[in-house]
Amino acid sequence: MAFGITRDEMKAWKASVSRGEIAFLTHYWLDDRFPDVRTVTKVGCWDLDKLADWCRENGLNPRYIHKRAEYPHFDLLGYKQAEILTKEKRYDQLERFRIPPCEASKRGEGDIGR
Repeated sequence: MAFGITRDEMKAWKASVSRGEIAFLTHYWLDDRFPDVRTVTKVGCWDLDKLADWCRENGLNPRYIHKRAEYPHFDLLGYKQAEILTKEKRYDQLERFRIPPCEASKRGEGDIGR
């Protein structure tokens, strides 16, 4: 279940994805499969080759891209979420959703990148 974003934020993300841009959307999220995870960042791009290249450049397996018809995306969780949001200078999302900054000492804890 997704929450904590506005309709305008979702529309802007979808528009960026549709234009073939690498687009980021972070929101609160609950899923019984990941009981310690409270947020997810969807990294989307309509161009699957571009999104797959982005995954590889960031040490992520493109096999886990959700190939949705209109809005393909990769879900970032845990350590990789914090690492990549920091790398991409998405500080607003880190702060807004209270995602702890990545620290090398925490690697492996919640190291989920799909």
